[in-house]
Amino acid sequence: MRIHKLTTRTFSFLILIAAFAVSALGQQYQIQRADYGIGRQRVDVTQRLRELARSNATFRMGNSTFGVDPAPGQVKTLRIFANSPRGGSRTFEYREGSIVDGSQFSGWGGGGWGNNAQYQILGAWYGVAGRNVDVTQRLRELARTNTFFRMGNSTFGVDPARGVVKTLRIWARGPRGHEKMFEYTEGSIVDGSQFTGWGGGNWGNGWKGGWAGSGGPR
Repeated sequence: MRIHKLTTRTFSFLILIAAFAVSALGQQYQIQRADYGIGRQRVDVTQRLRELARSNATFRMGNSTFGVDPAPGQVKTLRIFANSPRGGSRTFEYREGSIVDGSQFSGWGGGGWGNNAQYQILGAWYGVAGRNVDVTQRLRELARTNTFFRMGNSTFGVDPARGVVKTLRIWARGPRGHEKMFEYTEGSIVDGSQFTGWGGGNWGNGWKGGWAGSGGPR
């Protein structure tokens, strides 16, 4: 008799666990953004992931998937940052070469997700303090054909400070009107997906700022 009671209780417990598991599997996450790389060598691939999701429920990912290798010779990961239906957050991480399954994300194929808070470019400068050049027009030309690119002297056709590691400074205006400076060390990758109107090039007209921002010294 005891064995019968124990079996019945165990069976009921297993049914409860199974029901919880089914509920958990049905719980989907809302994607906020995604990046690809390793350590600090990462690029935003939210837009590219959105494009893939429209035609692929699952896919095997790597450098060719995103069209960029932010850390040559190193094994990279794709990180997908998402929110759960209950308000929590979770990071899904996929090792280079693994398969990404979109079924656990809500609205996967629709692409109606991602962080849309972007910045409007005001101007771009390349060099170091006191020795830099305005590269706004050259950046506009690059943006028309490249979502992201690795930059350096050859990119802009000039070396304003020979023998010194230079930086690209992109000044932009945020959704609330404030200015923000994005800085890229020589040789790093510039990702245009965080800037609104990147490919159109309709930005940077009439801005009076420079290396140090509005009204600052060069």
